[in-house]
Amino acid sequence: MSSIPDAFHDLFDRETFAHFATVMPDGTPQVTPVWVDYDPEDDRVLVNTARGRRKERNVRNEPKVGVSMVDPDNPYRFVSVQGEVDELTEEGAVEHINELAQRYMGVEEYPDLDEEESPRVILRIRPDDVAVGEG
Repeated sequence: MSSIPDAFHDLFDRETFAHFATVMPDGTPQVTPVWVDYDPEDDRVLVNTARGRRKERNVRNEPKVGVSMVDPDNPYRFVSVQGEVDELTEEGAVEHINELAQRYMGVEEYPDLDEEESPRVILRIRPDDVAVGEG
């Protein structure tokens, strides 16, 4: 297992978008831009989605994923993670999406959350291989 170096934790405190790669049932890759977060105590990259969306269905079928993010201020500074979703949980997912909405949108609550038909879930990604670039 690898860890996100401390020098790159700041990327998870800012409006940094990531590309999240999952595997489709037919084996082809599926990549989605996502908001991203990090749990430094458990060393897990966090992606929040709604149950039943393609990302969530893919990781239930094949938990191996990739996440790549680029520093918004320096495109040559990046973090790339290959890992596995080792937990998929609804616990704390609504609070988490609201925290992300504050960071990424500057609003207190994620828009239209009450209108979503499916519950929110957090995909907790264990980083097995981490590559970084300093630029």
